[in-house]
Amino acid sequence: MVYFLVILISILALGYITYNFFRLRAMDEGTEEMVEIAGIIRRGAKTFMRAEYKIIIPVIIIVAAIFTCFIEKTSGITFIVGATMSSLACIIGMRSATYANVRTANTALRTKKIGPTTQTALRGGSISGLCVPAFGLLGLMLIFIVAGGVKIGATGGGLLASFSCNPTIMRFTTYSLGCSLVAMFNRIAGGNYTKAADISADIVAKIRHDMPEDDSRMPNTIADFIGDNVNDIAGNCSDLLESFVATVVACILIAGTMVTENTGEALFRATSIFPIAIAGFGLAGSVIGIMYALRHRASDNPSHELDIATNISAVIVVVASFFTSRFIFGGIELYDSFLLGWISPWIASVLGIVSGVAIGKITEHYTGTDFGPVKKLAEMATEGEAFVITKGDAIGSRSCLLPIGTICLALIISGILCGIYGIAIAALGMLSFVGTTVSIDAFGPIADNAGGIAESCHLPADIRVITDKLDAVGNTTAAIGKGFAIGSAAFATVSLIFAYVGSYSSGTPDLNIANFTVIAGAILGGAFIEYFSALLTDHTIESAHLMADEGDRQLSIPGVIEGTVKPDYDKCIDMAARQALRKMLIPSLLSLLIPAVGGILLGVEFVGGILVGATIVAIPRAIFMGNSGGAFDNAKKYVESGRLEGHGKGSAAHKATVVGDTVGDTRKDVVGVSLDICIKLMSTVANTLAPLFVSIHLF
Repeated sequence: MVYFLVILISILALGYITYNFFRLRAMDEGTEEMVEIAGIIRRGAKTFMRAEYKIIIPVIIIVAAIFTCFIEKTSGITFIVGATMSSLACIIGMRSATYANVRTANTALRTKKIGPTTQTALRGGSISGLCVPAFGLLGLMLIFIVAGGVKIGATGGGLLASFSCNPTIMRFTTYSLGCSLVAMFNRIAGGNYTKAADISADIVAKIRHDMPEDDSRMPNTIADFIGDNVNDIAGNCSDLLESFVATVVACILIAGTMVTENTGEALFRATSIFPIAIAGFGLAGSVIGIMYALRHRASDNPSHELDIATNISAVIVVVASFFTSRFIFGGIELYDSFLLGWISPWIASVLGIVSGVAIGKITEHYTGTDFGPVKKLAEMATEGEAFVITKGDAIGSRSCLLPIGTICLALIISGILCGIYGIAIAALGMLSFVGTTVSIDAFGPIADNAGGIAESCHLPADIRVITDKLDAVGNTTAAIGKGFAIGSAAFATVSLIFAYVGSYSSGTPDLNIANFTVIAGAILGGAFIEYFSALLTDHTIESAHLMADEGDRQLSIPGVIEGTVKPDYDKCIDMAARQALRKMLIPSLLSLLIPAVGGILLGVEFVGGILVGATIVAIPRAIFMGNSGGAFDNAKKYVESGRLEGHGKGSAAHKATVVGDTVGDTRKDVVGVSLDICIKLMSTVANTLAPLFVSIHLF
């Protein structure tokens, strides 16, 4: 019954998404120049995604065939379903953003008011945001119904091999893995594309030619606009959908692990249904919160509008999950690990929500323009680039302690309340209203694009004031969104590690950290994270260097810098896409192969060590990357807004912050956001292939 209810909620959410999409499409795009620029952005984003999927689809088919032949005969199909759901969410989300950006700019032009402009950007963001849980849950529930849920003790094998595995569990892990692999491709390729364009645009415009950031005479600018959509929208949708699905699957896997130690089919059914119910209520809460924010009379405070949607969604989840926990767990004999009885899972879910909010507030403190760290960083810019970089690094390092402390506290309390199941439920609580979170996160790049279009199309200065205010709020929501993504990844990965260890342990899940094999795996896992980070950074900077030279070359063509001859936008767009797609395969496949090869060579405990080592290194590094990058970005905007007295645009201090922003771009939008997918992908691969590692390992 719960499965069909969640499917109904998903279908209703997709209906609301469709309504918002066509209502957005019906809005006017503005002047002829705005229509032209928006068309180039839309066409470039569409072309990039089409080229990317020409590479992704063969990889998905090959991996699916391997699973079907050698692991479990239906797992290849569920892997493809997961990849499809992730792809639908990111493509629809990206498509809607390319319509919303110009309409947001035109709403500002038409109304001259912040409130309606905010609602247009949020309507576009809501399409991206609600697609994430709607498609993720829809695919998961369809598999639940077709597979008949999780069946403890079931056995199955592939078409060509018969390794012992539970086919019902394998279907869910491969569904999650399909989501993970697409997310990794999208994040790496999209991040390389957007940051190569962004960094090259900053270097050419602000450092070499003293031009405005979003000047349409510079071809890199339009590629940067496109990159905002293919990374900050499409990549983010894939990222959070993968976290959401992986967390629900981890809850179900842990429920299956625990039931082998206890009696009672009713208890297993309750522990596997509860996370699905929370996810369904979270989606419903997201729809209601966004619907209210879009229908009520808008104020001139964008943050207020976004807070309304978040608060309504969170309250609905908290209240609904309380009654659900009472209904599901109230009438059955519970595990001994449920310290406070039926209310324990509910408290764990609330801990996840509170942790997510706390991490967001901490992130805002270290990256927001109204707080001390960014103000001090901007003041350092008067002393030069070296001071900016050093201070930004210190801010990034300092910002790690409180978020990680929050995560650890929530893990410990939720674990005390109801064991490893509580940790998985806390992770799901954080992600329960992910539809609202991603909607608000998508608001940022839409507002940023709208401001860029306003400047490129030479709209009046008061329009740029409106879009800049939205962009400033969007920068904060984007930084909070990155903190949220990292926090949820930490919870999800810990849950997946517990599920992995439980899949091969007899009794309580146990990974002996004193075992030399585990220690070796942990060291390798940590080293791989460092190598992975370096690989992404190198690839992005190489692409940015080539694009900067191309932008410089085009500006030297007679008539381009004077504005009488249009630059060759398509050449820069094609260059960004070609470089991004050429460099996305190796990092993605390494994340897939490291745990797979390690398990086949050295067995399950070695892979357990890899996962632990990678997670311990990746979480603080991702927080450092995201927060230092966010601080660099907002320090630049702090100076550009004239808030650093005597140092405005074009000053030496401004150029120093541009250098910092250039360093931070790769950190926050390429490396930081890819690390959380990397550890989740590795953990999902390990869970999927655990039966193989048990059956076959060379040493």
